[in-house]
Amino acid sequence: MITVEDVRRFASTLPRSSEHLIRDRVKFRVGKIVYVAFSRDETLMGFGFPKEEREALVAAEPAKFLLPRESDLRFHWVVARTAALDVAEMRELVLDAWRMCVPKKVRAEQELLTATRPIP
Repeated sequence: MITVEDVRRFASTLPRSSEHLIRDRVKFRVGKIVYVAFSRDETLMGFGFPKEEREALVAAEPAKFLLPRESDLRFHWVVARTAALDVAEMRELVLDAWRMCVPKKVRAEQELLTATRPIP
């Protein structure tokens, strides 16, 4: 099971990432773009994910992933149950969501940095 603190610790290492509390929900953004958001009770973590791949993700692991609410289907977004994620998987999902939001140059710099030293 992952927690907001696990995500916070990892997201704080990502360039241009910032944390915000909006309507009692913890959200992580790059600029104005939200790439990770938690439900108020922190049992669900929404994250940026390619629209064209999300149905396959949800179908492959329905106990872990679910589609966003209907009003959010237009966005590149999917939701995970925090109790079903481990830290390694969370890091991969958060990193991929962050990569969708940052400029290519920042993403390339981060990839170069992580190639020379692992992310904590």
